[in-house]
Amino acid sequence: MTAYIAEFIGTFMLILLGDGVVANVSLDKSGMKGAGAIQITLAWGLAVMIPAFIFGAASGAHFNPALTIALAIDGSLLWSMVPGYVIGQFAGAFLGACAVYILYKDQFDATESAATKLGVFSTGPSVPNFGLNILSEAVGTFVLVFAIKGMAQAGAVPAGVSNILVFGIIVSIGMSLGGLTGYAINPARDLGPRLAHSLLPIKGKGNSNWGYAPVVIIGPLIGAIAAVLLYGAIPW
Repeated sequence: MTAYIAEFIGTFMLILLGDGVVANVSLDKSGMKGAGAIQITLAWGLAVMIPAFIFGAASGAHFNPALTIALAIDGSLLWSMVPGYVIGQFAGAFLGACAVYILYKDQFDATESAATKLGVFSTGPSVPNFGLNILSEAVGTFVLVFAIKGMAQAGAVPAGVSNILVFGIIVSIGMSLGGLTGYAINPARDLGPRLAHSLLPIKGKGNSNWGYAPVVIIGPLIGAIAAVLLYGAIPW
C-alpha cells in the first residue's frame, strides 16, 4: 500500500510542478510569461527529480505506467503490483492538473488561446504525423528507460545520485526531442491532465484533442518495452 500511495503523491507532484511551469510561462497575466522552452525543460526535469528523492525508496519512483509495465516484463516488479501503480499514477496526474487549474484560474480566464490552455495540460505535435509522432514518443521513452536501466553499469552510485542522473536524462530528452511532440514519454503525464482539461470548467478551453491520445499510449509502451528487452539481451 505504501508503494501505491507513493506513486499517487509522487505523480501528483510531478504534474503540479510540470504542468505548473507550462502555465507559468505561457498563460496571459502570469508573472513569468514568455520565459520559454529552456525554463520548461529544466523545470520538468526537476519535477521528476524532487518526488523521486522523496518516494524512490518507497516505490522506485516510476510515476509512469510505461516504465511500470516494462519493469514488470523484465521481472523487476511483480505483475500483481502493476494495477495499483498505474491507478495511483493516473489519479495523481489528474489531480495534479486540477490543482494547476485552481492555482492559475485567473490566468486561464485571462488567456484567449484555446491551444495555449490545452498545452498547459497535455502534449501535442509540432507537425501532426501519426506514425512519426508515435516514433518520436517511442524513441524518447526508449532513451529514458534504457538510461534508467543502464545506470546499473555505473557501479555503486551513492544514495540520491541516481535521481540527479534521472533529472539529466529528462532534460536531455526534452532539449533534443521535445520540439517534436512535447515529449510526453509517459501515458499518465498526458492522459491524466487531458482528462482534467476535458472535465474542468475552463473558460474558452476548446476541445481536448482526444484523437491524439493513442500516440501517448502506443509510443511510450513500445519504447519502454523495447528498452528493457534490449537491455536484458545485452551480455553486460
